[in-house]
Amino acid sequence: MQTTWKGTISFGLVSIPVHLYSATKEHDVPLHQVHARDGGRVRMKRYCEREEKEVPYAEIAKGYESPDGRTVTLTDEDLADLPLPSKKIIDVLAFVDEGEIDPLMFSKAYYVGVADKAAAKPYALLRDALVDSGQIAVTKIALRTRESPAVLRVHDGTLVLQTCIWPDEVRPAAGIAPEEGVTVRPQELKMARSLMETLSEDFDLDQLHDDYQQALQQVIEARLQGVEVPHEEEEGAAPDNVIDLMEALRSSLRQAKDAHPGRTTAEEGEAEEAEEAEEKPAPRKRAAAKKTAAARKTTKSATKKTTTRKSATPRKAS
Repeated sequence: MQTTWKGTISFGLVSIPVHLYSATKEHDVPLHQVHARDGGRVRMKRYCEREEKEVPYAEIAKGYESPDGRTVTLTDEDLADLPLPSKKIIDVLAFVDEGEIDPLMFSKAYYVGVADKAAAKPYALLRDALVDSGQIAVTKIALRTRESPAVLRVHDGTLVLQTCIWPDEVRPAAGIAPEEGVTVRPQELKMARSLMETLSEDFDLDQLHDDYQQALQQVIEARLQGVEVPHEEEEGAAPDNVIDLMEALRSSLRQAKDAHPGRTTAEEGEAEEAEEAEEKPAPRKRAAAKKTAAARKTTKSATKKTTTRKSATPRKAS
């Protein structure tokens, strides 16, 4: 595995020489820009506006244009010699619970490997301390042309450095979620929980695959062989909105249970009972009112009869 970065983890007075390796890779079908009319390859040329000619890559540098129109040219040496404390140091600043870092901030992940045998003991010490505490280490690192906050955590017994964006780079979410005042009924929530359980049963993340890449490869193979290109079958139009949310949840649950037959969750039963109770509140109240009225009538009648009997009984002479 190719080394991406070389430096040292600074953990108090403990130094751990390490190398970073890209922990992820994206599978993709390589596509090029071509002329649609004849399939000719279209290439980008580096063109100098002042000299009006193409320039070689070796003569390319980075530049910054100031607000008043002046341009500052920065060479690779300028960028390499920036006075950054984090240039070759991963400085551990603090240890926090993982839940304190918003997942929106996470960026690219790198495996952290030891640079030599002497680093094995402090490496294992930091790794085991993170596992024992259940925390992650907050750090800073300069990679290429950018300094970033980062965290050190443990994955499969290996230290992983995960770069992050700065907190002020996370855009606010105000105004995106529905406004307040939306009421979710308890039975709807219970039915949703039941659907969640059914969908999650026997779920294996490793079984996921990239349908888009497979479909794209099928189209490419069809073009190469000169046969008809496969197309997605048209589906019926989706409804504009969901009028009966509970019925939509029931239908979704039935479809999900087709893949997991024989499963009825407690939440599903409770939700159905609650729904039935809510659908027929008036008849039950009327029935209860009738029973109460009948009981009162019976009580009054019995009281009246008792009073009549007492009045009809002759009093004994004193």
